[in-house]
Amino acid sequence: MSQHPKKIRIGDLLIQQGAITEDQLMAALAEQKVSAKRLGRVLSEMGFVEEDEMLTILSKQLNIPFVDLGRFEFDADLIRKLPEIMARRFRAIILEDQGKDLLVGMTDPMDIYAVDELSRLLGRGVKQAVVRESELLASLDVVYRRTQDIETHAHELEEALGNDSEIFKLDQLSAEGDDAPVVRLLTSIFEDAVQIKASDIHIEPDEDVLRIRQRVDGVLQEQVMKETRVAAALVLRLKLLCGLNISEKRLPQDGRFEIEVKGKKVDVRLSTMPLQYGEAVVMRLLDHSNQMTDLNRIGMPAHLLERFQRLIRKPNGLILVTGPTGSGKTSTLYGALSELNTPERKIITSEDPVEYRLPRVNQVQVRTNIGLDFATVLRVALRQDPDVMLIGEIRDKESAQIALRASMTGHLVLSTLHTSDAISSATRLIDMGVEGFLVAASLKAVLAQRLIRKNCDYCVVEYEPDAVDLNWIMGRGVVAGNADVASPSGADSKVVFKKGKGCSRCNNTGYLGRVGIFEMLEITPQMASALRDCDTARLNSLAQSDTNYVRLHRAAMAYALRGETTIEEVARVAGEVEEFEDADLETTLHQTGQTRMRATGAELQ
Repeated sequence: MSQHPKKIRIGDLLIQQGAITEDQLMAALAEQKVSAKRLGRVLSEMGFVEEDEMLTILSKQLNIPFVDLGRFEFDADLIRKLPEIMARRFRAIILEDQGKDLLVGMTDPMDIYAVDELSRLLGRGVKQAVVRESELLASLDVVYRRTQDIETHAHELEEALGNDSEIFKLDQLSAEGDDAPVVRLLTSIFEDAVQIKASDIHIEPDEDVLRIRQRVDGVLQEQVMKETRVAAALVLRLKLLCGLNISEKRLPQDGRFEIEVKGKKVDVRLSTMPLQYGEAVVMRLLDHSNQMTDLNRIGMPAHLLERFQRLIRKPNGLILVTGPTGSGKTSTLYGALSELNTPERKIITSEDPVEYRLPRVNQVQVRTNIGLDFATVLRVALRQDPDVMLIGEIRDKESAQIALRASMTGHLVLSTLHTSDAISSATRLIDMGVEGFLVAASLKAVLAQRLIRKNCDYCVVEYEPDAVDLNWIMGRGVVAGNADVASPSGADSKVVFKKGKGCSRCNNTGYLGRVGIFEMLEITPQMASALRDCDTARLNSLAQSDTNYVRLHRAAMAYALRGETTIEEVARVAGEVEEFEDADLETTLHQTGQTRMRATGAELQ
């Protein structure tokens, strides 16, 4: 039934085509014995041959198509005809129903055994296509969601609860076996969250339904179930995992535990809160297998990255990173620590909680319930002879004063504040009651940041903004979506606005992934003088006249003008900072008396 590929070994084929040498093949075969990975993947990972070059050679030799899954409009229902476990085992995905046969994308189309097994499982003839392994695995993660499994296990758990749910919970939920319905339900919830790269899981009981919501790219996605009685069982099981008091349902509780999901170690920070219809649970997921501790990977523009790297290499001073929860502050700070983490430097951190473990760094978990707060840790840390100190958050006058005095006595101090922008961070310290001369002498820079959603690459299309969007970005009047913008080279080019129309890969949101936007305020001698005098108005004026200071909304608008995000997303992020002023919009997006949008690349980067 299946269409067998020609019997030829991939190594011999690549040598025959001149893509690799005999010595490279021998080295790859030796590595394959150790790693047990497919030979093609080993060759690619060792840098002997590019994956696309290898797949193109396979496609031509076997006379089969090479399909770019990144641009392929697949049918999720058709793909699910092949069980997930088999799709992952054979690295295969159904692409098209061609009547008598099915077109199946494979990373190794020369695997005759896999082709025969696929044909037997599907009961149809199989025609092969070759696909990239990374794109295939990403597509499988999107298609094989656990939503149906979650509904099934929730129904099983409700039936298992019976009438005497309290006895069941105490006897069964503490069991360590994997067969308990509540264990299967939680496993499905965590697997689904990890697959779609959710940062948080919310379990919220209501009067008639149970809501399970997952935060993906900063926005919640909801699944609603009728099995409301399972909520208490889920909360109890989670409390047991955290070692919390299972009899206390009237007060909030916090805890943490670690689980392994699909081969990944995930640290779970849990918070409970009593509601009218039960206890709500929010879990923050920290994937230790995907730590982003490299400044080059956080998406900071090159010119800002160079300035930030220069600042963190100063021997002393205070550098603040500011933004709301979930704005990427932790990634930036850990990236800075990774660059500073050398045998010559002693680094001490005070965190709540310690999210990622770093070698050679002395990390302290704050425990306010026993009196180990930020200020206490800071006082002790100063006696430990540090070179660099990281404070998870400056929350009060005492911790702010200690941090500032530490920076004045030869220490580099990194910390965070929850403020809307860079300028307000500088004045916030004074509002806490810290003397202006301390802030002026210690504060070197403030980096404000947000995360903005990117258009989905798989379904992005050009579009004309409506009148509301154009009125918003222009402050007044309406301009055509193809208004001219001066390019950096000086030649006029057209602004092409883009958005994702929604597809299965982005869960029909039109967005996939996020990128950081940043504004950096370096404290000049004139700004320090304004801080010393507590002159907020003068500080704002000096910042606005600084050509190196680019506001967050300008950075966001640059992504919209390049077609990487939408005006709607820019408005959402900018709304968290402040409303644009008409004059600022005029300067940014059009010249006086004209309806043409003109802005140099430097103004919008």
